[in-house]
Order: sequence, then structure tokens, then C-alpha cells
Amino acid sequence: MTTEAKPTSRERLLEAAATLTYRDGVGIGVEALCKAAGVSKRSMYQLFESKDELLAASLKEGAASFVAGLLPPAGDGRSPRDRILHVFERVAAQAAEPGFQGCRYLAVQIELKDRSHPASRVARRIKRNLLTFFRTEAEQGGVSDPDLLARQLLLVFDGASARAGIGADNLKGLIAPTVVTLLEAAGLR
Repeated sequence: MTTEAKPTSRERLLEAAATLTYRDGVGIGVEALCKAAGVSKRSMYQLFESKDELLAASLKEGAASFVAGLLPPAGDGRSPRDRILHVFERVAAQAAEPGFQGCRYLAVQIELKDRSHPASRVARRIKRNLLTFFRTEAEQGGVSDPDLLARQLLLVFDGASARAGIGADNLKGLIAPTVVTLLEAAGLR
């Protein structure tokens, strides 16, 4: 008989920060975070220097699952076009799920405004990694200006995530044709 290990205080705080900040925003208080995690404020401050550090650690912790939920596996044999379209198919699927509120990394940057905030720096790095993915695929697809296409794709990604996150648009039948138009205009093979 296997028994699952109980999550540590650190793990519970990271999970509470991820859940509550995605649902309620980064302004969520320390009291609410600690209550949701079942951890005292004293314990939180022993584990994390500040709420800001907890938020940054939570975003960093969630990055692997963010990437796994969006990007195709490396070397999967698909064309750059299909690999890029995969990302947007995943966004459309995620946007259709209950509780979707857009890209958490974009939301953090918008809410915080302070580019030097630890969580903003983490969020910017994650978004930069997505931009790099798009640029690499564009280069491999023979695009003459891969930087421009990557920036355009990230703009569509962020806009689609935000519009779906606030319930302003349903991405089904909207996002793929938009991306295809960009890919064709850029001459992606």
C-alpha cells in the first residue's frame, strides 16, 4: 500500500499563490494566501523573503506546466507551420475550459506594472521563451524576417488569451485562420 506524501508548507504556499493570483490577481493578501495554504504567516516568511518572492517562485514553478500545455515536444517531426499552429490550437482548447482567465504570465505583467518586480521579471522571461520558440520555428520555416513574425505571433497569442480570458471572444474558428494568414503572408514553409 502506497501512501502519498503530504505536500510541504512550501508546496502548499506555491499552489495557493498560483491558484489565488490567477483567480483574484496579484493583489491578494498574505492572510488569504496563508489561510488557503494552511500555513502561518511566520512560516511563510521563513520560507519566502516576501509575498513578492512567493509570487515569483510560484510563477517559476508553473512554467514547466505552462510550456508542456502549449508547446509541441522538441523534434516531433512536424513542420514549423504545424508546430506553431499547435500552440494556437492549445490556446483555443484551454480558452474553452471553465475558469480560463487568460495567460497568467501576461496578467502578472499587466497588473504589476513594475518591470523590476520579481514576479514581473519571471513572467517576462517566460514570455520571452515563447517568443524564442516562435522565432526559431519561423527561422526553420524559411521566413525572411523571423523576428517580426515571432512578435506578430506573440501579439496574437497575448491578444487571443486576453480576449478569451475576459469572455470577450470565443477563439474557436478565429485564432487558427488569423495565424494561418500571418504564416502565409510571411512565407512560412
